[in-house]
Amino acid sequence: MATDSAPASVECAWRDQVDRVAPTVLVLGGFLMSPPMYRAFRGRLLRRGAARVVVARVWTPDWLLAGMFGLERVLDRAEQGLRISRETSRSTRASAGAPILVIGHSAGGLIARLLTAEQPVQGRRYADAPSIGAIVTLGTPHAVAADSQFGRRSGGSAVRFADRVVPGARYAPVVGYLSVASRAIAGRSDGSGRERTADRLYRNILPGPAGETIEGDGLVPLRSALLAGSRHIVLDDVDHGPGSGRPWYGADRGLDGWWDEAVSTWRDALRTRIDLRGSA
Repeated sequence: MATDSAPASVECAWRDQVDRVAPTVLVLGGFLMSPPMYRAFRGRLLRRGAARVVVARVWTPDWLLAGMFGLERVLDRAEQGLRISRETSRSTRASAGAPILVIGHSAGGLIARLLTAEQPVQGRRYADAPSIGAIVTLGTPHAVAADSQFGRRSGGSAVRFADRVVPGARYAPVVGYLSVASRAIAGRSDGSGRERTADRLYRNILPGPAGETIEGDGLVPLRSALLAGSRHIVLDDVDHGPGSGRPWYGADRGLDGWWDEAVSTWRDALRTRIDLRGSA
């Protein structure tokens, strides 16, 4: 893994070496999470070939304030992370200035989509799609029922807004999209304690028929986490987030299931940009 510094002249050098260039990765954390919780995840990404990894400085209080005042602070911190990632890619020989591979965990995947919106989000226009090579979402609730408990909260409103302004894989194929979901934990109203808890959590996001078994990662139901138009990967044995004592999307077992496809999705989008530029 090469992470050596390079002069600013490498800014667009990635166009001549798409098969060899390594991604600079921006991690957008989930609701109520904070950067230190992704320290081990960052190390695993570096060991698997990421040139550099930036974790956006979105902290737990930022998420709490978002619940009362909206996502502006979270989005601004996420965009600051994207700006740092762009500068890092331009100054890192292994990335050669390539657009960023953004990994959004849980609500972080929604934030990644909103950063690409050309319409103003809470009064500010981000329009960052040109800087992003691919968006990979890990257990992100892309589909939320308006009449669900989550749907009536600010998070549900943000999902519906994203569906209006950046529906599905809005900027494909010049931005790659990969949705990673899990069916590790079945939600059953008459199951074990863990299954009953999962059933309640899933139905808070996307209710189904009474008595139906719902698949998911322990927090987000499977059918909510698969963004329309994106590539899909469904894992069988990982939980939603760190801290449960079991493997999650960012553990080695999870990464075994999606990291290679994430890099492939990112490189395919880079090739598309080259092809479109050549035919212009």
